Amino acid sequence: MATNTIFRKVPPSGMRLTKKNIFDAQVFLQSVGASRKAAEFGKKQAIFSQGEAAGSVMYVQKGSVKFTVVNESGKEAVVAIFGPGDFFGEGGMAGQTLRMGTATAIVPTTVLIIGKDEMVRVLHAEHDLSDRFITYMLARNIRVEADLVDQLFNSTEKRLARTLLLLARYGKEGQPERILQKVSQETLAEMIGTSRSRVNLFMNKFKKLGFIECNGGIKINKSLLTVVLHE
Repeated sequence: MATNTIFRKVPPSGMRLTKKNIFDAQVFLQSVGASRKAAEFGKKQAIFSQGEAAGSVMYVQKGSVKFTVVNESGKEAVVAIFGPGDFFGEGGMAGQTLRMGTATAIVPTTVLIIGKDEMVRVLHAEHDLSDRFITYMLARNIRVEADLVDQLFNSTEKRLARTLLLLARYGKEGQPERILQKVSQETLAEMIGTSRSRVNLFMNKFKKLGFIECNGGIKINKSLLTVVLHE
């Protein structure tokens, strides 16, 4: 699952950055070069598909994106979910020629598409953006390692609770998204490596205990942390 990055207003030229006036990556990316465009995708529409040429980097402006991988036997796994402020599809910058998976809009989504060469140029030219991009990539690498440990050693119940908290962005800068946009139990099951029936069992348990509330969306209460922290 992906880490959210919070961006604020761009300071006027020559003004030093402060905690109250942080470089706005989204505004900057919207202003760079001709090799970028904003694209809108409908619910369940593919943004790119596994095996396509990896020639651009994506930045989520609004909505959410599911990244899935299909193996040779046809089994599909949800690898990550990205939200506003997240980069994805950056593999081409590291020499990846083909997309390793498929990115699909979960809800109506707007994505900024930046050409690979343009992104490299901008990262060299704009140190503030470069710093944030590197920090984002390092945080996501740590998240992947944590996901592996979670999959290997934690119970299904704890994995589900952790995934819901990550989707709600608890522990990240800024206010968490306590009410999740609709995420199906099938998707949650794919993300934590279990069956839909098991997800349904624990979701009902979380609701009875007051850890979550389901009324259109999924409201995540802080008390869900007790499931993750319980040994």
